[in-house]
Amino acid sequence: MNLPYYLACVLVAVLSAAAAADEKTLIDYFRPMPIQGKLTSKVWGASGVLPRDPQNGLDDPEMSSWSYWDGQLIKSPDGRFHMFASRWDQALGHHGWTRSMAVRAVSDSPVGPYTDQGLCWPSDQGGKGHNVTALKLPDGRCAVVVSETRPGDVFVADSPEGPWSHLGRLQVAEGEHSDLGRMSNVSIMHRPDGRFMVIARSGAIWISDSGILGPYTVQGPSIYPTVKGLPLRDLEDPVIWHSGGLYHVVVNGWSTRKAYHLTSPDGVNDWTFRGLAYDPTTDFLRHTNGTVNHWYKIERPGVLIEDGHVTHFSFSVLDAPKDDDRRDDAHGSKVIVVPFDGEALDRDLQARAATPNSTVQRP
Repeated sequence: MNLPYYLACVLVAVLSAAAAADEKTLIDYFRPMPIQGKLTSKVWGASGVLPRDPQNGLDDPEMSSWSYWDGQLIKSPDGRFHMFASRWDQALGHHGWTRSMAVRAVSDSPVGPYTDQGLCWPSDQGGKGHNVTALKLPDGRCAVVVSETRPGDVFVADSPEGPWSHLGRLQVAEGEHSDLGRMSNVSIMHRPDGRFMVIARSGAIWISDSGILGPYTVQGPSIYPTVKGLPLRDLEDPVIWHSGGLYHVVVNGWSTRKAYHLTSPDGVNDWTFRGLAYDPTTDFLRHTNGTVNHWYKIERPGVLIEDGHVTHFSFSVLDAPKDDDRRDDAHGSKVIVVPFDGEALDRDLQARAATPNSTVQRP
């Protein structure tokens, strides 16, 4: 074997793979949505979201009862998928979200259709809950966390089916940056090192060494201004996870309607801008037959992780500006689920890290 030639070929292959990975951002890893029912225009929605599949995600196709929002997914040991979402009376229009209730929905497929199983805790403030998110705890239980309309309330159950009991509220320790501990848009995860970590609307990282309730220590000011290249306008709805040896955040800019991807080696320091995560004006929401939907608003991202990689994103979507979603009209909101090649994302980011001259993506 000509060893120098072989090594040169390997080096070229590695550099070529890194260069290809360098050109991609998170939006490039979304996969086509399988059609669970059929595409139809006989449902609510503006022209940009028709025809669509009402059996994708969680939907009230006739908009006769509920507007849906949030939508974090958990897979149970029996192979079923549980979506934790919020809903409110569609007659209130989009601004009825302040009266939203936490619900669970179930499906045999990660993309749906999800069937609404009703309120998670009907006897606790009538089921009140918004900014609904969920996670599995290290002891095998499940937890649901709600914020914005409730101050970081945590409910636990032995299984996703419930019954749910109120464990308490997230607590933030007093300190230099504790004013960044407002309970809004809370995203929570259990870190590989056993600690719990939160990022909320402020963009500050909170960490607890004492279990899910905390107290959480705010690690410093918002990470967003420290990330070179990140647009800073009107950021909200961050979601945080760990995969491929990195901590990831996707954060949405509500006024620009674009979201961005950040990574960090330890979840606290050295956050790096990885570029565009999603943009409703692009064609990334594509069905397997090529039909594309353009939702006006795509917010509240959530991730489903299987075997260490993200396999699906969930999104709250709205077909029109929020002020245009009124009582008994043709507009509304639902939760969609989009397949995602997280294994490829993690592989490409590792290849990029192994190449000293790789570049960071711009929006």
